[in-house]
Amino acid sequence: MLDVAVDPQPRQRRMTVHGMMSMNAMSRPRAVFRQLPLPTHSILQSFVSSHKADVFKCQSLHSNTFLTPPYACSYSHTAKKGGIPLLAVATEQGAVHILNTSKRTDWDYELQRTVLDIHQNGVFDVQWSHSDELLATVSGDQSTRVTDLATSKTLHILRNHTSTVKTVAWDPVNPNMLSTGGRDGVICLWDMRAQGQRSSESGIDVLTPVLRIPCAGGHVVKARRATTPTMKSVTSVLYLDGDPFGLTSSSSFDGILRHWDIRLPTSPHKGKSALRMIQPTHVSSFDPTTVDGSRRPRGIASLVAGAGPSAGLLFGLGTDSRIHTYIASALLALPSTEMNSFAHSSMQTNSFYVRLALSPNGRWLLSGSASRTGSAFLFDVSCAGRTRPILSGSRSIPSQGVEIKGQTGEVGAVDWAEGMVATCADDGTVRIWRDDRDIARMCEANADNAKWDWAWAVDGGQPSNA
Repeated sequence: MLDVAVDPQPRQRRMTVHGMMSMNAMSRPRAVFRQLPLPTHSILQSFVSSHKADVFKCQSLHSNTFLTPPYACSYSHTAKKGGIPLLAVATEQGAVHILNTSKRTDWDYELQRTVLDIHQNGVFDVQWSHSDELLATVSGDQSTRVTDLATSKTLHILRNHTSTVKTVAWDPVNPNMLSTGGRDGVICLWDMRAQGQRSSESGIDVLTPVLRIPCAGGHVVKARRATTPTMKSVTSVLYLDGDPFGLTSSSSFDGILRHWDIRLPTSPHKGKSALRMIQPTHVSSFDPTTVDGSRRPRGIASLVAGAGPSAGLLFGLGTDSRIHTYIASALLALPSTEMNSFAHSSMQTNSFYVRLALSPNGRWLLSGSASRTGSAFLFDVSCAGRTRPILSGSRSIPSQGVEIKGQTGEVGAVDWAEGMVATCADDGTVRIWRDDRDIARMCEANADNAKWDWAWAVDGGQPSNA
């Protein structure tokens, strides 16, 4: 394993905001840039959820409780392409429920689910391998585990983090590689082909990382009276398209993103004990969470990459209750204009349990909320990062977003499949939402009766279907 020290002074590219936005526009398909997308606000307003057919409960593994809160969820890659919508839901108790969220009638039985008892502590992220054959899970037990879905057996235990592991990402080029980030501020890269040490307790191979980047969340902060420094958690790690040797990360401390080249340079130091130096190839030139008069920076709870009309962008869910837009090539935070910054009057994201998800077509974002009202929020981001506003006389795309509300407590984990979204709440439920304009119109026209059977999207932060 290579233990990599981080140079605290990475080089930064100097370029104007206008220059970066122009570069981003040139990198997009010409047809996309030439014709701005039509507004789809009405589609977001048509999302509905049946109280009988679209609610799944996360049953507890213990006899003293009935339900357990879901911490993370992820749709399979097949589901995002329109195939069978299998949703992996990870819970506070360390289990993963595999749910088939196909549409059914109110009186149909739930399709058989699989429950995997993987960890002994809460699972904070779950990701399908690109073949949908494996699941990677990260946990408060400080380990990452890779499970074979065909046999329901754990194949590898990845152990080196010294605190809760918060995020995991599969390498899109090499199916044997994955990366993790933790509350200890460390990024670890793992190779499942590496020689492991078999655990005497479980009989499973325990692997150590092939590369370790400490202090990846930024400078270590030492409190005035503290005896040990306070680490900055790594909250997300991403592999970006066209960048097979890079990783992009966010942290709990500020809105600064960092890009890492995982091909290590030759160390100028001699001797086996010398640490090889690595530094971010570039970092965000300014922090968007401090722009609007904030006295201190706010962290990024979740980071997702754009696709389709939003390709070339990154979206960061800040704990300042805003979604910030970055140009991926240089990690440049775009100005907080109506087209680049997304919020809702009822949305609160001052929690690192709240996540962000992009639709398969790249047009929409789904955000959870820490407001404890059981709400999640949908945004149209297809015009984010544009170098010019929509022409006069055409309909603008609202950045306010649409609220969907049908659960109780904080909605943290969210994800998107073809034609549906999933929201997970503290009340131990997973709710599926589907766009259906006919039912949405019926709910709005006859709300008093519809509220007994349906939850539906509401504009303006005034939900009527709690």
